[in-house]
Amino acid sequence: MDILSSFDLIIAASVIVIISFWFNGISKKTNIPSVLMLIVLGIILQYVLKIFIPRLPDFTGSLEILGTVGLIMIVLEAALELELKREKLVPILKSMAIALIGLVASAWIAALIIYQFIPEMTMKSAWLYATPLSILSSAIIIPSVGGLSEAKKEFHIYESTFSDIMGIMMFYFLAAEFDPAQDSGVAGFAGNIVLTIVIAVVASYAIILIFQRIKSQAKLFLLIAVLLLLYAIGKKLHLSSLIIILIFGLIIKNIKLFFPGKTAIFLENERIHQIYHELHIITLETAFVIRTFFFVIFGITIVITSLFSLNVALISVLIILSIYAIRFGILRIFIGSDILPQLFIAPRGLITVLLFYAIPKQAQVATFESGILLFVIIATSLIMTWAMIKDKRKMGTMLDEIDEELVARNEAEDALRENEGNLEEEVPEEAATTETRDTPHEQDLEDLDGEEEPPMEPLS
Repeated sequence: MDILSSFDLIIAASVIVIISFWFNGISKKTNIPSVLMLIVLGIILQYVLKIFIPRLPDFTGSLEILGTVGLIMIVLEAALELELKREKLVPILKSMAIALIGLVASAWIAALIIYQFIPEMTMKSAWLYATPLSILSSAIIIPSVGGLSEAKKEFHIYESTFSDIMGIMMFYFLAAEFDPAQDSGVAGFAGNIVLTIVIAVVASYAIILIFQRIKSQAKLFLLIAVLLLLYAIGKKLHLSSLIIILIFGLIIKNIKLFFPGKTAIFLENERIHQIYHELHIITLETAFVIRTFFFVIFGITIVITSLFSLNVALISVLIILSIYAIRFGILRIFIGSDILPQLFIAPRGLITVLLFYAIPKQAQVATFESGILLFVIIATSLIMTWAMIKDKRKMGTMLDEIDEELVARNEAEDALRENEGNLEEEVPEEAATTETRDTPHEQDLEDLDGEEEPPMEPLS
């Protein structure tokens, strides 16, 4: 029986999406990342498929396509949430600094560990392998931090988005060193970023002005197609294409900031608002579907036996310890003492896998075991899960204490009201008793009134 028929694939895809939606519900209640549950689902499917198919197909191409589109949707989704206001400038710059320092420091330490423990590894290749392991996963973080306070939630959205973008730029800058045709040095890299920003701004203004005049109802996927096209062309030209997506999202979210004063006459506000609202929904839904299939397929491709290697475990544990030690130092410097649960929200995920498969052949080292990648992804996700659950319990305990205080206060107020009521009841009774008694003066008057007047004697 062929279990890979078109109808079987449709059924499987539909069931996976339904299960993923269910996982999202569980994640909101338990703070266990849905991505982790999707990876476990993929591992289970791997063993189920092996019963029917002796040799599984190669999913590398599918992972690359899903990962790229998913990354674009996730960055766009994050950009559509970011408000550029004067009071948010400091949090944005602080998040960017934390993301950049954390990325470079983590990659440096991880590169040293990989270079020391993996035979045949050069330092240049070690940096390339270490970079994906040093990038935060916005695909995991953004859906998982909804229950945090607004300030902490914004911090994680900014930090993970900047980490993704700067991590990709750093990876391709390092990868260019293995291809002399692409290696343009630091000056060329800086010029590349400036050129990308200029193209992004011009393209974003053009897209907004053109698309607000399109009257067709089916224009949102056309817009997404244009963004994907710009991204792909940018990659072909060796530009930092993810900046294009980020800038477009920021402009359409903060439209009044980018069309100030008299330039606002070029906007049709109602249509711009409609485009933003619909685009936000479509990116959210598309990111959800693509993230679902990416991590399920990644789970199918995982080689579980690679986790049981002592060398893999040793290297992975050292990298994980370095990640949190560096993060602790940076957060203490930039944020202060209130660094929980931010300290432990540092998972690796989609972008780590995507860049791992993008390592050039010239830089690949056969002795590097992919189990390190899997170990770090699963461990950092589990640590984040533990921190989020602990934070939720802490918040629950605080809320319980507040509830107890409110209950005690309400009981005290009720008791006070009852006492006041009793006093009010006693006062009228005493007043009534007092009213029934006559005062001595009134009694004397009554006595006088009651006495008979003596008869008057006639005048003589």
